[in-house]
Amino acid sequence: MENKHPIQKFMDNPWILLLLGVALPVISYTIWGLVELLNMAPAQLP
Repeated sequence: MENKHPIQKFMDNPWILLLLGVALPVISYTIWGLVELLNMAPAQLP
């Protein structure tokens, strides 16, 4: 059994990579959307 670096073990796991590939965009777009909503001016209704 060869001794692998911890980062190589991490990168060899497809489930962790799948989880990161789904979670990071969801988190980043959610934060981006919340920032946009907080910076939006109130609507001027007639």
